[in-house]
Amino acid sequence: MKLSKKSRYGITALIDLSINSKSGHVSLSSIAERNDISPQYLEQVFAGLRRYGIVKSIKGAQGGYLLNKPAEKIAVGEIIEALDGTYRIEDDVTGNEEEERVADRIIKESVIDIINDQLDNVLLNITLADLEKDYLEYNATDDQMYYI
Repeated sequence: MKLSKKSRYGITALIDLSINSKSGHVSLSSIAERNDISPQYLEQVFAGLRRYGIVKSIKGAQGGYLLNKPAEKIAVGEIIEALDGTYRIEDDVTGNEEEERVADRIIKESVIDIINDQLDNVLLNITLADLEKDYLEYNATDDQMYYI
């Protein structure tokens, strides 16, 4: 599985939004600038996130974005689905002969279903709050590093 650029930018922007929206809404241009993402591309990303109900927009000159629900309730799997559709491996094998059907069933049950269960286990149990925490911890230790 490979995360698309859209999902990577979306997750990055949502971490930024989660951190910076504690005192109010955040403009898309400020998120784009802090993360070196094209504002036009970020608009497309946030349109998908808004449609999926992950973020909400505040209209007007002083407008911006807020998370639509707490970061603890936003799973990485939801973000990926909002931006790229399903992350699960689809069973698209079709066979006409009995032997092929048995083999297809074995592949589905012994490989595809197990992979999908593991993907769900990981992507639905990592939340935006977890990523925010990791980001803040990483930045705290990075700030304490002394470089020569």
